[in-house]
Amino acid sequence: MRDIRCVVVDDEPLAVRLLETFINKTSGLVLTASFTDSIEAISFLKANEVDLVFLDIQMPDINGLELARIVTSPTRIIFTTAFKEYALDSYEVSALDYLLKPIRYGKFIVAVEKARQWFGMVEAELPQASTPTANHNRETLFLKVDGEYRQIPISSIIYVSGMKDYVRFYIEGERLPLTTHLTMKAVEDMLPQSQFMRVHRSYVVALAKIRTVDRNGCIYIGDEVIRVTDAYKENFDKYLNP
Repeated sequence: MRDIRCVVVDDEPLAVRLLETFINKTSGLVLTASFTDSIEAISFLKANEVDLVFLDIQMPDINGLELARIVTSPTRIIFTTAFKEYALDSYEVSALDYLLKPIRYGKFIVAVEKARQWFGMVEAELPQASTPTANHNRETLFLKVDGEYRQIPISSIIYVSGMKDYVRFYIEGERLPLTTHLTMKAVEDMLPQSQFMRVHRSYVVALAKIRTVDRNGCIYIGDEVIRVTDAYKENFDKYLNP
């Protein structure tokens, strides 16, 4: 994987220097620029290709959350903040992670690994990239949920729904879905095609869990009603009428 081009934005010069030190001593990261002024940072981000921004939340003029909404894909954000209560806000703008100040190098590396995983998945989806063959003989998979890896029986998955850069796995016996940082393409690759099918841009369903398919092409599964969209209708029809 190529180096990740990084920018630091923080109105505290000491915080900027600390992150610059962390980036410069971490293999695979390249420091492109640093800013203590959010307005200057916006101008730079609009004019240059940047992969990852380490972004303070509390700043004058434009705060980090507002700036994150201006930053366009595929640039990703890792927030830096002294206030834990901003954690939920960071996920509303699809941040990869957030680092609580004072930032320790160990926590920094954990956040960087999330970024490596993200950019690795993006590269894997490019047409010229080779996609590794998934091991579809396995009976379980591991999902990273709230910082821990949960082992899930594949047979217990009812369906998966996508929401921006995250997906929700709906599991038998689980009151709430398990949310993890994946793309829908990655979900398709990790699940056996003989048991699961994508029927919508935002849904992959377990074929054995479907209760009913009505005349309008709506799937009744779990507590959800999912409409099969035109892009996936032909493939699903072949499954219904082999």
